[in-house]
Amino acid sequence: MSDIEKQQHHYNDHNGNTNGNNGIPSASNTLTNMPGQHGPWPIGAGPGGQYPYTLGANALQQQLYQGGLINLRKFANPAPLGLLSFASTTLILSLINVSTNGVDTPNVVVGMTLFVGGLVQLLAGMWEFAAGNTLGATAFSSYGGFWLSFGTIYIPASGILDAYTGAAASQLDNALGFYLAVWFIFTFIMFIASLRSNMGLILLFFFLDLTFMFLTISKFVPNVNIAKAGGGFGIIAAFIAFYCGAANMLTYESSFFMLPLAPIPERKAE
Repeated sequence: MSDIEKQQHHYNDHNGNTNGNNGIPSASNTLTNMPGQHGPWPIGAGPGGQYPYTLGANALQQQLYQGGLINLRKFANPAPLGLLSFASTTLILSLINVSTNGVDTPNVVVGMTLFVGGLVQLLAGMWEFAAGNTLGATAFSSYGGFWLSFGTIYIPASGILDAYTGAAASQLDNALGFYLAVWFIFTFIMFIASLRSNMGLILLFFFLDLTFMFLTISKFVPNVNIAKAGGGFGIIAAFIAFYCGAANMLTYESSFFMLPLAPIPERKAE
């Protein structure tokens, strides 16, 4: 039993079950009477009809973020940090992939890949683990690793590109194709895993998967238009990530307005 569940059962044993669901707040509720450090907190679908608190989290995980379980510190939501870091790095690289203003050399993005898309997003993933959100933790940590590995390719000291010179020069595109194909497969898995979250997240993984698909094909079938198509879908994915990051940060308590994410209804208990 996790620490969260232990705290919940401890609360039930001493205070009784008041909601008919083993003390766990239902996603259909908008308020819980469970005492948090700062009083009752909204959970589940908020007034804007969304889950604004974290990346695809369920009601109990949201309650943890808001400090609603007794004796647990309130956690900040790491989802905006991870989403906006991912969006910023993806947008820069995608603009280069479509040769915006004639720029087609990607080296300028190395710093972003290492520290923003890489390190910052990896840290966001670690905090999603701490909050018990498997989907967010897996996504942020893995894509943080992706950006770190991608940036390393363009660091001369890594020797990666130097290994594909001379007789091995013809192998570089195929090797990069293998690399991108793995991330196409991984992103497809994340797309399937997101189908019970919200439309914002679903669209993000959908367009990101198209991005990896076209970039992968462009390495096996050299064609500048295919690579540019991948860059175009990457731009769309980046702006969706910007939107999702903003929607997670503009909560009912902290903002004058909220952005809808169109949550998918939770599966009814049998």
